[in-house]
Amino acid sequence: MSRIRILPESVANKIAAGEVVERPASVVKELLENALDAGAKAVRIEVEQGGKRMIRVTDDGHGMTHDDALLAFERHATSKLKTADDLLSIATLGFRGEALPSIAAVSRLLLETRDESEGEGTRVEFAGGKLVGVKPAGSPAGTTFSVADIFYCLPARRKFLKSDTTELGHIASLVTHYALANPGKQFILTTPTQEIINCAPAEKLADRIYQLFGRQALEELVEIPSVSAPFRAAITEPQLDPEEEKASLTVTGFTSRPEVQRLNRNGIYIFVNRRLVRDRLILHAIHEAYRNILPPTVFPATLLFLKMPYDEVDVNVHPAKIEVRFRRSQLVHDFTRDTIRQALMSARPIASFAAAAATNPAPQAAAGFGNGALSGGITPAPAGLAVPRPVIPPMEDIGLGSGVGSDGGFGLSNAPMQPVEQRIPFGAGSAFGTAAAPAQVSTASTWAGNLAAASADAPATLPQPEQIADLKPLGQVNSSFIVAVNGEGLWIVDQHVAHERVLFEQHLAARRAGQIESQRMLMPLVIELSPRQIVTFEKIAEELGANGFEVELMGPKSVAIQAVPAGIAAPDAEKLLREILDGVERENTAISIETLQAKIAASTACHAAIKVNMPLEHSKMEWLLEALAKTDCPMSCPHGRPVVLRYSVKEIERAFHRI
Repeated sequence: MSRIRILPESVANKIAAGEVVERPASVVKELLENALDAGAKAVRIEVEQGGKRMIRVTDDGHGMTHDDALLAFERHATSKLKTADDLLSIATLGFRGEALPSIAAVSRLLLETRDESEGEGTRVEFAGGKLVGVKPAGSPAGTTFSVADIFYCLPARRKFLKSDTTELGHIASLVTHYALANPGKQFILTTPTQEIINCAPAEKLADRIYQLFGRQALEELVEIPSVSAPFRAAITEPQLDPEEEKASLTVTGFTSRPEVQRLNRNGIYIFVNRRLVRDRLILHAIHEAYRNILPPTVFPATLLFLKMPYDEVDVNVHPAKIEVRFRRSQLVHDFTRDTIRQALMSARPIASFAAAAATNPAPQAAAGFGNGALSGGITPAPAGLAVPRPVIPPMEDIGLGSGVGSDGGFGLSNAPMQPVEQRIPFGAGSAFGTAAAPAQVSTASTWAGNLAAASADAPATLPQPEQIADLKPLGQVNSSFIVAVNGEGLWIVDQHVAHERVLFEQHLAARRAGQIESQRMLMPLVIELSPRQIVTFEKIAEELGANGFEVELMGPKSVAIQAVPAGIAAPDAEKLLREILDGVERENTAISIETLQAKIAASTACHAAIKVNMPLEHSKMEWLLEALAKTDCPMSCPHGRPVVLRYSVKEIERAFHRI
């Protein structure tokens, strides 16, 4: 008897459904993408019991004819592809033709649709993958999908669903994502008892962020202006197609100020041609943009949009369409990194006392859920009903885990590293969390006016780096912190990290000019290194030499330090060298020359900088503040700690109850 047999169609359909339909949010994702592909300007999503009992998605797109409504449930039936060549340039969110038959195979599905060119609509009903009935129906132009009793025919799968509140949270998160990616469209999410999201069409992304998250979140973000780079520079072929010659990559979005810090990358959202994706390359580019601005163990909140020709990105690499590959990955990585970095350098934001205090997430907010007043356009839940806030959730909540890993190797190259990801939900109270905002937002004009009014009532203007140049030092606190004033308020400067930032940028500038100064040791310092440190040393010995070190191998486990960069005390020589070697080894993957130079400069600056508990003369404090004001990034030290905090005049007046 043959061991190999063809599975029955019903079994094959349920297996395929397992790849596409993981939970109710998966159904919403597929139907929402179809609605957007159909040109819908408004999408309404209604759910009951977290989507387990019923999901209804209604759109005002172009709808379907009678024949198309039936054909849409055949496996691999799609209106978005015609030939295999179309796979090389996919311009739609959906394209596989698997969503509808997969959903129909595991639920009771009702489709009501009408093509805008026809006078009569069509009603199609499925149950467990079987066609129950087809008949004409009177319906408006557009499409309505009602999906009831998900996994009713697969009790084992249904047992794996979470609570109603959790499943509703996944759906709310998903709708939030697509609302961010499509600010010009209306999105409504409701349950039988409440309206969770109601976003009117917005002109700009900033407006949509305000609608969803409120003024506080918007103030904590730095806008990444739309910047384009031609792919022409990366094309090596001698003959270029005229259209290919015009092809360009555009990067825009928002990213958080340095004082807004997350414990993981769950606040980073990447859209490629309006498609929410996970991509290790872009995650690494964001990480590199914040290098020497944020501590290595925290992450920003970033909303990033990449736009490029469709043939420059392959979206056909994952059943759920959540991973992509870039044709010219190095160009995409470097341009994204540089664009974000330039936005941060242009804004150069300085933390206020209030913002610095808000950086620490409250323990009860760690899960990303709660009650109370929500941001504009989002109605709070009735008392006693725990409903997830529509904050940006962890990517894995909708099947978008990053999958970042490492092969454990190390090599010095131009390839970007792949840092290991952590996963701890971020708290509320800052970017992409809850914020005080109008209780209900219905039109763009209404909430735009509210935004202007809210800005007028803001506690203080955001501090800017150029104000540091006007600071007058008053003295020190504990011989560690410089207290200074100007017309904007009271400032406290951490003298160690301030000097560290100054020395770091000076060291990098000298390295690039090949002018690093060294100082020789009176007696060579011989130290023993671990086997991994020896391997790392051999790989970066040349760069160490260019940074002022003179170190020679003295045996299989020993090296002799002959000279160190100027400003490094002899007792710190061994500690500095070990710190550099251990820091590079911890990257645990390929590292670029630029990154290596920054790591060496950061460690050297830290050891050479003014220490805490060190009294400073008034002239020395003046010099330090003046030098800090001239740096590119005065808001944080190379290791990401804040350098300056400001207590504004308004904050002082409020503390004394004068306003």
